[in-house]
Amino acid sequence: MLIHPWDAAGEDEAAAFLRANEFGHLVASGRDRDVPVVVPTQFLLADPSTILLHLARPNPIWAAVEENPTVVMAVAGDWAYVEGAWKALPGTDEDPRLGIPTTYYAAVQAVCRAEIVDDPAGKLEILRAQLGRLDRGLADPAGHQRRLPGIRGLRLAVQRVDGKFKYGGNVDEAHRRHVADRLAERGAPGDAAARGHLLRRLG
Repeated sequence: MLIHPWDAAGEDEAAAFLRANEFGHLVASGRDRDVPVVVPTQFLLADPSTILLHLARPNPIWAAVEENPTVVMAVAGDWAYVEGAWKALPGTDEDPRLGIPTTYYAAVQAVCRAEIVDDPAGKLEILRAQLGRLDRGLADPAGHQRRLPGIRGLRLAVQRVDGKFKYGGNVDEAHRRHVADRLAERGAPGDAAARGHLLRRLG
């Protein structure tokens, strides 16, 4: 993806966004395919260099991963539409009708090397890690031994992370604060999260 310098995210910022948004699209290009395989999935950022997940055995991604273990986990969110008129500061000669609208959003893409996990102990390790983050009070997944053959695990070794936080970093503080105020007034879904990123990055 295109990342301008003013939108670029540092490693810590990108990792924090992944950890807060552990649902994305796993993309496997395979070899000589007309279309890559794209799978929406829950995942766990176990540490900054490891992503864990599991998928059903019939999932079409397995053949693509076996052909080429380089995959991408793509996550995007906290988006808000910025109206064109918001680009014009009140009390100036800027014409609100000529404002250029845009969309603010965060996006992180982790390029990884995938390892398929088929042994029962490895799959249980992944399930325990995911459930430990997401759920409480469940029996240990070992209680579902008969169902384990129906899934396969994936351990993704993160090789590179590209993060983009497009929140008006190309304009001055006065214009960004004006947009932040408009987001607070509108209160549409996503506006609060986008405003939070905008103000945080101002700091």
